[in-house]
Amino acid sequence: MLSTAEFAYNSMVNRSTVKSPFSIVYTKLPNLALDVVVLPKCKSGAASTFMSQYSQMLEEVHTHLTNANLKYKAAADTRRRQQLFKVGDLVMVRLRRERFPPGAYSKLSRRKIGPVPIIAKINDNAYTVELPADQNTSPTFNVSDIWPYHPPDNSVITISSSESSSSDAGED
Repeated sequence: MLSTAEFAYNSMVNRSTVKSPFSIVYTKLPNLALDVVVLPKCKSGAASTFMSQYSQMLEEVHTHLTNANLKYKAAADTRRRQQLFKVGDLVMVRLRRERFPPGAYSKLSRRKIGPVPIIAKINDNAYTVELPADQNTSPTFNVSDIWPYHPPDNSVITISSSESSSSDAGED
């Protein structure tokens, strides 16, 4: 059964390359049972013709792979959030389960820590932050785990008459 499954996989056309793995490696489609019955005589053609066809096929495969990767990137970019930070910005950092040492993870432990300052920018997608001393994890985080810190608002809260208590002086 394994050889049949391998043959089926190698002769199946890939949606990214628009060619089968067998045809990419051997430059022709695999022989089926009907093809083995009437094998054509092997005629030696010019090596230059073979090389031009092979290089053209490889260029087609490369073009199809590039187009497929562009489609995948466009689909991934629809869900990606673009967030740029500067060195010195205060941020909140999310600690994923993988960042905790084995046995230290708890459902009730803090997930976000901060505010912590950014101390280095690796690229637009990765930043190094200054973690507290008790955190034994790498200080480098992906932008998906970083949020800008917004300090609490210090404005005065006023209560309108509809929200006031009837037990206050002067109320009915």
